[in-house]
Amino acid sequence: MSKKILTDVIGILLIALVVVIGYKLSPMLLPKADLTVQPDPACDLQRQACAVSLPNGGRVELSSSLRPIPMVKPFEVLVTTSGFTPVRVEVDFAGIEMNMGFNRPQLAARGNGVFAAEATLPVCITGLMDWQVTVLIETGNERIAIPFRFSSGSHE
Repeated sequence: MSKKILTDVIGILLIALVVVIGYKLSPMLLPKADLTVQPDPACDLQRQACAVSLPNGGRVELSSSLRPIPMVKPFEVLVTTSGFTPVRVEVDFAGIEMNMGFNRPQLAARGNGVFAAEATLPVCITGLMDWQVTVLIETGNERIAIPFRFSSGSHE
C-alpha cells in the first residue's frame, strides 16, 4: 500500500515539474506583446519592403535581402526602426497552416536603427506555404509585435 502512495506522489511531483517548466518557457515560445500593430495586408514581402507606423510616432520596416524569399537557402532579414530605440529585435517565422518548428533569429544592431540576421526557411513538401513573420521588438518598457504575412511558392 505504501509503494502505491509513494508512486502516486512521485507522479504528481513529476506532473508539477512539467507544468512549472512549461510555464517558465512559455514566454520564449509564445511571447506576450504589450502592443500589436497590424501592417497593411496589401503589402507583399515577396516583392517589396513593408513598413508600419507605430502609435507613438515610431516606424518599423521589414525587408529581405532576396526576393522572392527563398526556401532552404539563407537570406538576410532586415528590420529598420526610426523614432525610438529598440533594446532587442527578433523575427519569428511560423507556418500558418502547418507547424514548421521554432524559427526565431535575434537580429544584431548595425547602427542607425538597422537590425539584421541570417534566416533560412524550411521547405514545405507541397511547394507552397503561407507564413507569418512577426517582428518582436523590446523597447525597455514595452514589447511590440508586428505580424506580417507572405506566401512562398505558387497558390495557382
